[in-house]
Amino acid sequence: MADVFRFADELGPAKVIHVHEPAVGLKGVLVVDNVAAGPSIGGVRMAPDVSTEECFRLARAMTLKNAAAGLPHGGGKSVIFGDPRMPREQKERLLRAFACALKDVGDYIFGPDMGTDEACMAWVRDETGRAVGLPRVFGGIPLDEIGATGFGLAHAVEEALPYCDFQLEGARLAIQGFGAVGRHAARFLVERGAELVAAADSRGTVYNADGLEVERLVRIKAEGGSVCDYPGGERLEREAIVGVECDIWVPAARPDVVHEDNVDRLRTKLVVQGANIPFTPGAEQRLHARGVLCVPDFIANAGGVICAALEYRGAAEAQAFQVIAEKIRANTSAVLARAKETGILPRQAALDLATERVKRAMAYRRHSLTSSAPGHL
Repeated sequence: MADVFRFADELGPAKVIHVHEPAVGLKGVLVVDNVAAGPSIGGVRMAPDVSTEECFRLARAMTLKNAAAGLPHGGGKSVIFGDPRMPREQKERLLRAFACALKDVGDYIFGPDMGTDEACMAWVRDETGRAVGLPRVFGGIPLDEIGATGFGLAHAVEEALPYCDFQLEGARLAIQGFGAVGRHAARFLVERGAELVAAADSRGTVYNADGLEVERLVRIKAEGGSVCDYPGGERLEREAIVGVECDIWVPAARPDVVHEDNVDRLRTKLVVQGANIPFTPGAEQRLHARGVLCVPDFIANAGGVICAALEYRGAAEAQAFQVIAEKIRANTSAVLARAKETGILPRQAALDLATERVKRAMAYRRHSLTSSAPGHL
């Protein structure tokens, strides 16, 4: 618990719940950060090396993301310790056990995240009655299938271009993490004229200065391969993606992948953060000093949660795409304009914007950090 309370402040967290079910090998954590605007919404992340601290930082990112997007939701996040590539039956047992343990935590709405997908959310819904990112058969809008987060990233890039010295047509693109977010970001940006020159996954990096074929990479990944299996590209070490020369660099992997020890290797003009908290604060400061524009995570990658919130209220897929474009464009523009006018980092401008909105919501609550009663979703 010391991990979380070291980060506690006036915004949260409202509650931290540790779940341990030895009979099924389950160990997990839920952090409900702030529910002033409404019940928290946030994904269930599965990875062997997650932590309570990471869960809190991700929950706070969701508080800021939902507030910046103007959603009637607070921020929360949950993590399960485990390899997401485990056998399906074992994974289902863990997800169902985790959902059952948190069934009465009515101020948290489960969603997909790294290591979980719409099938996982269907299991959660079956146990708790509340989840987003569901399969279509349940009226859901499958976030990974349609690429909601990647779609939003493409709009963030377009809004950032007036602050850069290049055009999207022919811009060299590098993606770190060619998964659910990264592959769709690549697809949407290439459709708009960018050229994918490098992509990385957990097994390595593939590079080709003349361009990579996005759909071929997607097929390779769908068949269980790595980006390194792409023919016609130079195979590099996984960390080599950091040093690839490009115009647009999209981190879509884990937290803190760019830090003070490797940030100076980045050779790009624009960073648009697809992952949550992918850079350390010090790394972002170094980039800012070098004149590299960095659009923060909770502004750029909000497409998924915007889509999830709309799904929760019965919206259609077409409406979700429209709202994602409107909100991310407006917020990216507002943040970058504020940063330019005041000389502060884009992240600070984004934090100011989101925190102002959270505090306005808290002002209407009798107990600003008191969670809503279970079952009132």
